[in-house]
Amino acid sequence: MATIAATNMHGTGQRAVTLTTLTGPADTFTYKESTSPVLIMRNATAGALSPVIDGADGTTVPVSGVGNISVAGGYAVGSIAAGAAVAIPLYSIREYLKGAIAITGGTGLVCSLLEF
Repeated sequence: MATIAATNMHGTGQRAVTLTTLTGPADTFTYKESTSPVLIMRNATAGALSPVIDGADGTTVPVSGVGNISVAGGYAVGSIAAGAAVAIPLYSIREYLKGAIAITGGTGLVCSLLEF
C-alpha cells in the first residue's frame, strides 16, 4: 500500500514533483480541499487500468432536480490506457473523498498530487 505525498505548488519557479507508484491493494492520499489539489495518474504498465477512488464515509449526495445519488461505491476513473495519463481536479469529485481514501485497481500507476 502506497501513500501519495503532495507537492506544494505555491510560489514561483520550478519545483521537484513527488511521484508515487501505486502498489495496491488500497493505496491512499489525504484530500485537503483548501489547497485546490489535482491528482495526476500515469499508467506505467503494459495494459489498461481502471482505478476507483473511494472515501470510506461517502454515502449519498442530494443533486438538484435528480434526487439523492450514491457515492458509496467510489469514483470510477475509467480505463487508463498503457502510457496514458489523466488529471483529476479533486474538488470536482469531493463528495467521493469523505473519510479515509483508498485507491483500488491502480497497481502500477505513477501518481502525483499537486496542491495549489
